[in-house]
Amino acid sequence: MDEPDEDLPTLLTPRDGVPPLIDTDAGFEAMIAALAEGDGPVGIDTERAHGFRYYPKAWLIQLRRHGGGTFLLDPVALAPDDELADLSSLRDAIGQAEWIIHAATQDLPCLVEVGLMPTRLFDTELAGRLLGYPRVSLGAMVERFCGVRLLKEHSAADWSTRPLPEEWLVYAALDVELLGELRDAMAAELVAAGKDGWAQEEFAALVADAGTPRPPREEPWRRVSGLHDIRGRRQLAIVRELWTAREDLAARRDKAPGRILHDRVIIAAASRPDLTAGNLAELSGFRKGVAKRYLNVWSDAVRRVETMRPEDYPSVRAARRGPGAPRTWQGHNPEAYARFVATREVLVRIAEEHSVPPENLLSPDSWHQLCWDPPASPSPVAIDERLTEAGARRWQRELTREALAAVLASDRG
Repeated sequence: MDEPDEDLPTLLTPRDGVPPLIDTDAGFEAMIAALAEGDGPVGIDTERAHGFRYYPKAWLIQLRRHGGGTFLLDPVALAPDDELADLSSLRDAIGQAEWIIHAATQDLPCLVEVGLMPTRLFDTELAGRLLGYPRVSLGAMVERFCGVRLLKEHSAADWSTRPLPEEWLVYAALDVELLGELRDAMAAELVAAGKDGWAQEEFAALVADAGTPRPPREEPWRRVSGLHDIRGRRQLAIVRELWTAREDLAARRDKAPGRILHDRVIIAAASRPDLTAGNLAELSGFRKGVAKRYLNVWSDAVRRVETMRPEDYPSVRAARRGPGAPRTWQGHNPEAYARFVATREVLVRIAEEHSVPPENLLSPDSWHQLCWDPPASPSPVAIDERLTEAGARRWQRELTREALAAVLASDRG
């Protein structure tokens, strides 16, 4: 186990003091000038309001650059009413400089939507994964490579709060304080481990995908917690309609859906055999808080189910894009399941040999698709082509194609 070192000193304040919050156009222009005068990579982080707001936009952006300093930017204060800020001039000031981000897939979407797009990137969380560390949080990486502890007590705070408390600003500034030193130490270890090329391929892929929106989920309402307890199609229709009503309301109010109507309340309603729009208010979950305020919305949702034809109820089985989860294959495609089991053993062995998590060695989606629909002649060249189409990087293909081809060829006897 890689346990945290409680004896390390704790970093409590930024070395240059806590910078003021930038929430005016004049402050923004001064920040751009200072960053342009700096040199080297730019450490970047964002704070969102996950669990409080519907939209995952950045409520605070932190930046640090050698020779420029640390900056705390309020992008919402710079935005026109009900719109997103346009920070593309900041992107121009940074130019071709490398960005340093921890867990870039979490921050890039909200940065891209305000006009910030990297040209080069170093992801310290992903670097930690490639180096085989079991704990890859920012705190864990800073402890290991910089020898100090970061306090993370405000990571789940409501960053849409205004004004932002001083101690939150300290926390935010410290999140980018050591990104430059962390990046340099991790880059050196990647080179020593022979994994620098792997990292560069991974970082380039993050940059290439940064502006690509994720495809929408099919039937997203099926992600309601506790849905496995619902069996009937009419009950599923109730879940779907209540979820849809909640989603629309949450989007209009920019409020986290669970703070309007909790999943367990939706499941409790759908589980009641005699539920109607008229008796919905008898359930305790609809008699208090925000849920009570919008009782008419929930009643209308149930009423839609009451007027629905049974054939319009959702099916018990979810619509499936692609082969689905391998655990479901055994019954209807046992050959694919056997390939999955055999290749899993091989991939786990290769991952252990190279001290990298299996999910980073090869993405589950590309691996599962390969097992479900392998090439007719599973040679290393054919496997390489199939993995390339699925987006696998060169280093991933080089480590896995020979072994995967051998397993899939033996499967064909």
